[in-house]
Amino acid sequence: MAEQKTFLLRIITPDRIFYEGQAEMVEFNTTEGEIGVLPGHIPLTVIVKPGILCIYEPEGEKKAALHAGFAEILQDRVTILAEIIEWPSEIDMGRAEAAKSRAEERLRSRTPETDIARAETALLRAAARIEALK
Repeated sequence: MAEQKTFLLRIITPDRIFYEGQAEMVEFNTTEGEIGVLPGHIPLTVIVKPGILCIYEPEGEKKAALHAGFAEILQDRVTILAEIIEWPSEIDMGRAEAAKSRAEERLRSRTPETDIARAETALLRAAARIEALK
């Protein structure tokens, strides 16, 4: 039997099918760390953490800023249910840098009322947007 070289990758948001196609590999962050998925991966369900998603297609590589969601990994397909995901062309660098500055300031000048987890997540999302544009 020939070795499988690609798998079906579907990335779905509440608003649209963000991506659907054959991938050789996909990399993204989970709450347990960064993961790289190749065809034939063991079945797994993971929680997505904000960061860069890299899709390796036979034609080349694509990157996007992935913010949150869940992923179901099977041997022949990966489905990511994303809260928010953006191609670099959809990101406004000025807004991303301003969001990063606000999150950093909230963390620097924290008070008992500061929602630390929310500020840290905002910082990760802003950093992912900025990194996607590089």
